[in-house]
Amino acid sequence: MPGDDPMEAARIISGELPDFPHLAELPGRGPGADITGRTAALLVDIPAEVTARGWRIAERPGRDLRRARSMLSSDLDAMEEVLDGYAGLLKVQICGPWTLAATLEQPRSLNAALADPGLVADLAASLAEGAAAHVAEVTKRVPRATLAVQFDEPALPAVAAGSVPTASGLSRVRAVDEEVLRDRLHEVLAATGRYSIVHCCSRDAPFGMMTGAGAKAVSFDLSQLRRDDYDKLAAVAEDGAGLLLGGSGGLVPPSGGSPGGRPPGERPTPTDTARAVAEVWRKMALPAAQCAEQVVVTPACGLAAASPAQARKALAWCREAAGILPEMMGEQA
Repeated sequence: MPGDDPMEAARIISGELPDFPHLAELPGRGPGADITGRTAALLVDIPAEVTARGWRIAERPGRDLRRARSMLSSDLDAMEEVLDGYAGLLKVQICGPWTLAATLEQPRSLNAALADPGLVADLAASLAEGAAAHVAEVTKRVPRATLAVQFDEPALPAVAAGSVPTASGLSRVRAVDEEVLRDRLHEVLAATGRYSIVHCCSRDAPFGMMTGAGAKAVSFDLSQLRRDDYDKLAAVAEDGAGLLLGGSGGLVPPSGGSPGGRPPGERPTPTDTARAVAEVWRKMALPAAQCAEQVVVTPACGLAAASPAQARKALAWCREAAGILPEMMGEQA
């Protein structure tokens, strides 16, 4: 979410998404509110600090980590106040182990932790413990909520392909075997004991590996789908996985152009987003009736670059598109 006011963000989220709110992230506040720093605040016995290049594993906890934990606490306080008495679905987001390993530097080195398999194993174990504690804290604050835990893994395809650069930029960190990718991700997902979602907004999202690691749902930007992705996506959907499909969110057309066959230059509508989602389902050749049970319409990715007014509109847009979708799928049945 945009801005630096946790209470404003929490109120926008709960107002526009009354059936499925989430814990706000406000990266505009700087280091410690970003995806890596926020999750570093959850790690157990692995402190981190900010450098000129980003986050690095440190010898001892310092002010950077205290700041990250303080901001997370403020976000939790705002969520708790706004959702007082709430009973329903609630989502929290955490950086996944592979993206964390790709964006967190080794101690006394400029290379990513990803380059050291032993360190990656330690990070995954630490993150698993920290994620479980975080979930317990959220549950204590909103006890009647049913929690879903989303692990953000935008770097997962690059890690799998061996395209994460070394510190010099002259070479790449060796690709990680799929079995190891799956096992480390499973370790972290399983630790929370909750409904787990893996979000990957990059091309070549490994849907089968994500659900094979234990994810009950996958979240992605539908504009990133390519022709050969539909069979892979259909396979996980047939197994009952939830699909969080990132549509326009009211900021850009769902496919990067004029959606739904609208004339060029004509503004898109929530109906166009619903139509784009329905088209994905149609291409997977799955029963239309299942769509409403398995699909959540989301913005394509984060809204941190938007204004608060735009973010509010984006969430309302997705809610409206989701409301239109069941009728649209009924017409296709």
